[in-house]
Amino acid sequence: MGVSRLDVLYRRLLLTKLFIQGWGKPEDLKRLFAFRKIIGNRERCKDLVQKDYPVFIDKVEDHTDCKIHNGHFISPLEHFVPGILPAESIKARFQFIVPKKWKRHRPVCIHLAGTGDHFFWRRRTLMARPMIKESGMASLLLENPYYGYRKPKDQLRSSLKNVSDLFVMGGALILESAALLHWLEREGFWPLGMTGISMGGHGVLSRAVNWRELEKQYCEHPVYEEEIINMLEYCGTDSFRMGQEFVKNAPGSFDRLSDLDLTHDLLDLHSPERDHQMGLRSSCSQPGTGGHASDSALLMGRRERDGLDQMLSAVSSSGPHLDMLHAKNITCGAGQRHSLQRESLCFMKGVMDECTHIANFSVPVDPSLIIIVQAKEDAYIPRTGVRSLQEIWPGCEVRYLNGGHVSAYLFKQGLFRQAIYDAYDRFLQKYSSL
Repeated sequence: MGVSRLDVLYRRLLLTKLFIQGWGKPEDLKRLFAFRKIIGNRERCKDLVQKDYPVFIDKVEDHTDCKIHNGHFISPLEHFVPGILPAESIKARFQFIVPKKWKRHRPVCIHLAGTGDHFFWRRRTLMARPMIKESGMASLLLENPYYGYRKPKDQLRSSLKNVSDLFVMGGALILESAALLHWLEREGFWPLGMTGISMGGHGVLSRAVNWRELEKQYCEHPVYEEEIINMLEYCGTDSFRMGQEFVKNAPGSFDRLSDLDLTHDLLDLHSPERDHQMGLRSSCSQPGTGGHASDSALLMGRRERDGLDQMLSAVSSSGPHLDMLHAKNITCGAGQRHSLQRESLCFMKGVMDECTHIANFSVPVDPSLIIIVQAKEDAYIPRTGVRSLQEIWPGCEVRYLNGGHVSAYLFKQGLFRQAIYDAYDRFLQKYSSL
């Protein structure tokens, strides 16, 4: 199965740069990695947000089919890692869309935003209101930090300025989701679950990444190599150490990569082995419990590129990106060029794995309640060179749909909703006595 041509076309249309200011402050990265080790452990994380954490409803809108509650609360992340959130993102905003008449129980699903999903209208239109009509299920839409009302004034659209912003977003969402689940329990809603679509490859490392600045900062500031790198955890065969193995065995020069046909050969549009995934909550539609983590993108094919494929499971390698592999005019000496290129790529692999690899988080209490929907031709979410979700979450269900990442997001919302309903039914069958 090849990759989706629509996915490839969409990638080529991206115009704005990501991470234009680089990695973020080294001090912030160290604080984030230290805190990740807390929230990645269920026993240490479960009591961070108190059960009576204050949540406020500001306005209620009355519609023919539902009521829409607009609310806010202060992100708990501000209490645990003060000053890490931009001022605009400290207040978390949400919409709670409730049916006027319940069909069975009072179920609520929290919907996390995908990449570029600002405000609430997209999830409200494509997921929440159809769910009220189809199943009588309520939806709570949480707005991401850095998006919509929470977007910093100097940020252009969805283009995060620093790599660290991505990790701040993820940490904030974990604690904010906990606060909302506590609030829903206090209000008597049950059963509760979570879902999310996408939030991965495009947003993390698309062709718009400002690699020159990242590489320059890695060269100029030894703290990345001397201190931060020692804080990273490894996730098995697809972890940071895979990148280190590749570096040891890589050819002396990456220049030969520039000879590849990057529009056809590199993307390998006709390769039968491309079978990519979209995971729910970490990537596609995943009702139930589990960690929320962004995924990343890689478009590679054929045996001669396998090593690069494995090392950069978090790095998209479409044509313009490879400029970073032979860019000139960086402050390091020419003799350090290839070493620097490899080291900065490995460092990116390591920091992405640290905060976004779900193996760095506790396994959900009951993985059988998780349903993952994967797109067979996904050009954003990797499967080659990474562990399967069934291995990381034993017992979870994986469903496959035809098409790619973008087409699934646009046209397959009904399949995502059905996965949510099935997961809730499964929960009621197993835990009806709760």
